[in-house]
Amino acid sequence: MKLGVNSVLFKDFDFATAAKQIASCGYDGVEIAAIKGMCEHLQLDRWREQAEELRAIVADNGLEFLSMEVASLDEERLIQAFEAGAELGIPVINVGPGGTAGDENSLLHSIETLRSLSKKAEEYGVTLCVKAHVGNAIYNTPTTLQAMKDITSPAFGIDMDPSHIYRGNENPEEELPKVLSRMKHVHIRDCKGRTAGPGDIQNQACGRGDIDLFAYCKALVDGEYEGPVCLEVIGANQHSLADVSIVAAESYGYLNACLQKLGVRKPKLVKE
Repeated sequence: MKLGVNSVLFKDFDFATAAKQIASCGYDGVEIAAIKGMCEHLQLDRWREQAEELRAIVADNGLEFLSMEVASLDEERLIQAFEAGAELGIPVINVGPGGTAGDENSLLHSIETLRSLSKKAEEYGVTLCVKAHVGNAIYNTPTTLQAMKDITSPAFGIDMDPSHIYRGNENPEEELPKVLSRMKHVHIRDCKGRTAGPGDIQNQACGRGDIDLFAYCKALVDGEYEGPVCLEVIGANQHSLADVSIVAAESYGYLNACLQKLGVRKPKLVKE
């Protein structure tokens, strides 16, 4: 099980800085952000121009590309993401479901869109993953299960984010086994309470909030999950490099300790 960080945590800094800090914290890899309007460490409109530099940054820091977050369901951007993923060796492309919670037509539209996009992902040999997202059409376990049932493409997977499940009034460690068969990625963070938003970045650090993340990690291990587990922390305000690095380091320490306790990770020496 490999641990990574979504580079959106370092949205106020360039990708080289993000990768250096992520590696220094002990992580295995990175989820590169290609989120228009929020963080575009990977600019999909010019990914070919960036490709060589991005490969070098990742390699120089002893990391690997674990995934990419695009968020949007825009087909043109996702085709670019699939192309970039295939070329750069990024196996998973993460999106949100869009739509509106509790609206059946919205759910059906979201599923149909994901089904069509997954067929296109197949052509590029990458996996399109979606997560249940508070307020969106796919927002809990039942709607996730409906998507799993209706989308049969092998290039479709579930990104199981415990914070959205918890904030949707479910317990993620109990819900995980229900979707495990299609899980290809994990976005992970903590939170205080079952609020609509994730809260301050400090309270999103794993181990600081109210989610039973040890039980969640145990469910991953018990289910023999072997995909990426990437910290995804999003903050509205500008933060210092020290602020975001502390969140990354604290989360790594917590997750790594949990997984070592569960017998699936060994101590890792970080190169100076």
